[in-house]
Amino acid sequence: MNGSGRIRVVGGNLRNSQLEVPDMPGLRPTSDRVRETLFNWLQPVIGGARCLDLYAGTGALGIEALSRGAGMATFVEREPKLAEALKANLARLKVEARVVADDAVRWLKGGGKPFDVVFMDPPFAADAWEEAARWLEEGGWLAADAWIYVESPRGAAFALPAHWLPHRQGQAGEVAYALYRRTPADPLS
Repeated sequence: MNGSGRIRVVGGNLRNSQLEVPDMPGLRPTSDRVRETLFNWLQPVIGGARCLDLYAGTGALGIEALSRGAGMATFVEREPKLAEALKANLARLKVEARVVADDAVRWLKGGGKPFDVVFMDPPFAADAWEEAARWLEEGGWLAADAWIYVESPRGAAFALPAHWLPHRQGQAGEVAYALYRRTPADPLS
């Protein structure tokens, strides 16, 4: 793999491990600072969690989750070069995880087992937040009390399901990030 750079795992048993990052237009791995903040927020719930790294890119979020005790992770990435780099990083780190080389929304339309934690950081130019959120809900991909991390351009306007309640949020440069807690859509259910 011709990596154009590296990022590191911030915490957990893989702390300071390097991830090779291929040179791809539009690829913007979540910064160390934002990952540290996010996983401080998730610390009470990440142990044993089933995680989905949707629009995985480098896979840094899912790998960070596994490093910090998540029970399993599935990575979805449509770009073949990124999917192969992710597989190579996982193999080098001796981490078992599922990598799906497919378009995120197409994959979500297939339905599946619910995840406890979902990382949703689509390419900013794709404007995919609302469609991905809809399919996460309609496909049965979310546990009743799932946590959903959303990364977007600062000031971006999109609607997420009303029962995704904001838990914490922040900004880093031109990036906004937020952690949501899913509650039942029908409070009587």
